[in-house]
Order: sequence, then C-alpha cells, then structure tokens
Amino acid sequence: MPRKNNDEPTGKLAKSLYVRCRYCGQRNAVKEGYKDRDANCGKCKLPLSNEPHRKFGDLDKNDYIHPEDRRALAALRAIPGIDSALKKLLAVTGESAIRVSFMASAIKVTPKQCPDLYAKLEIACSTLGVDMPDMFVQQNPMVNAFTGGVERPVIVLHSALLERLTDEETLCVIAHEVGHIHAEHVLYLTAARLMEALANLSVARLIPGSEIIKFIVSAGISSALLAWSRRAELSCDRAALLVTQDPHVIGRTMMKLGGGTFASKVDYALFLEQAREFQKNYDENKLDKFWADIINAGLSHPFPVWRVSEILAWVDSGEYADLMKRG
Repeated sequence: MPRKNNDEPTGKLAKSLYVRCRYCGQRNAVKEGYKDRDANCGKCKLPLSNEPHRKFGDLDKNDYIHPEDRRALAALRAIPGIDSALKKLLAVTGESAIRVSFMASAIKVTPKQCPDLYAKLEIACSTLGVDMPDMFVQQNPMVNAFTGGVERPVIVLHSALLERLTDEETLCVIAHEVGHIHAEHVLYLTAARLMEALANLSVARLIPGSEIIKFIVSAGISSALLAWSRRAELSCDRAALLVTQDPHVIGRTMMKLGGGTFASKVDYALFLEQAREFQKNYDENKLDKFWADIINAGLSHPFPVWRVSEILAWVDSGEYADLMKRG
C-alpha cells in the first residue's frame, strides 16, 4: 500500500487517527472523535494523552529523598560495622536464594509474558534512569510488592495487589519499587526484610551464620533498619510521582491500600481531606503524634493515609514542580 511521506497509510485508512503513547512511545490507531484519555495504549495499557511525559536523564537521588529517610539512614550508618555486617548476612543467607525462589515459584515478567507489565517496568526505568531489573508476579493473598537482592535486584508484585489496581496505579507500584533501586536502598532494604522474616530467633538459630544475626539484633541494627525502611518508603512514593506525573494516581493507589476492594465506594476528595486532617493533627497534637509513631513502629510501611499526606505536602511545597521543570 502506498504511503505518505509521514509514513501514514493512504487510501481508506488515511482517515484514521493515530496517537503516540506518552509513556512507551507506541503509535496507536484511535477512533474518529477520539478525546484525550478516551483510549488506552495497546502496549503498556496506560491511558493515551496528548500531555508530554518527562524523562530524567541525570536524576540524583538527593533531588527527591525524603528528609525523614535521610535522617534515619544517617543514624543507621552511624552504627559501627553495619555495612560489613549486613553484607556478611546476605552472603551467609545467600542473595541467590532470592532469585532461585522466585524463578521456581513465581511468574517472570518478560516482553512476551505479561507484556504490559514489562512495558510499565520499561517506562519506570527509562524515566528514572535505572537498568532493567527482573520482575516477578507471585501468587500471594497479601496486598504487597517489594524489591530484594543487591547485586542483581528483583521486583516482586503480589497477585492480590495487581487484581485491585488500574493500569496507572500498577505503574505507580512498579515505579515505587524501581525508586528503591534508584535511591540505592537495596542493601539495607533486603536486610530489613530478611530481619523481619527472621524475627523469630528460634528459627534464626537454625540458619548457618546465626552468630551474625545475633550480633545484628544485639547491636541495635535490626530495629534501626526497620525504622529506616518505613521512612525509605516515603522517598519511593516521590519517585513513583516522578514517573506517573500525577499525584492523584498516588492518592488513589493509597486509597486502595487503605480501603481494599471497598475503595470503589469511597469518595476520593473526602479521602484527600482525611489525609490533610491526619497531617494537621499529627503536627499539632502531641498525643496524636505519639500514638501514630507508636502504632506505625510495628508496621513495615507507613500508614497509607500518612503517605498521601506526605505526597500532598511535597506537591504543595513546590519542590515537585521545580524538579519536573528539569525533566
């Protein structure tokens, strides 16, 4: 079929409209009368839009790291011998065990296997400037995702989480995990998750190298690791925003983490009001702050509503807009 100079077909198909995906770059045919966000990309499944999508060629992690993350990490690194202890821990337990476990029990995402998830991973990595890690989908009723490994990080998405999310929200989760890699969290984060798994010392004693585990616990490294890991999540929410480039995608994702499948009946605007009210009470009421900190100390992640309030505060500060101008 003859073609025009702009590489679009002539003849009956010449009247077709084409929209290039702002995220992955694929050229998509759309119906006549198409309006912004009326259709989804055939490759990454994200909504088509004429808005530009910014990429960051030289993004520095310090451009977006949350102050709480920075302070907690400084306190963690002040513990004598921490890096050598954690590297020895991972050497003993075997970083390769992480990869073997998921290769044997989960679905590896590839350009042919779950291609839309692979395309979303490509988008997150190209936006933040990160080499592509392996990614797996694991059958798991827990609504979660995580990043593990050090030399060769892997991202794992739980099936229960994916079943609840839209394509934009799924990109948010993947971008959050890629943020852990970009922010160089993987050594400490993998150790923190391992310490959570080995919280039962009767089990830990059965593992070769249990002496290093006892040292990590007795030196206060374990509690400092877990305290830092919660704050590191706030930095990666910011990384996710730099990829999705819409704070409401972050907000709706957190609404589903807080309300589960019931979130479809929740008023999003009121949820945002709740987030702002929580932050106001936390800042102004010492008792609220005390209980929020105490309760959150037993969790692996900050409260979903808290995470929304932190993203709103970052946007309101103007720091996010300033960083986007550099993209």
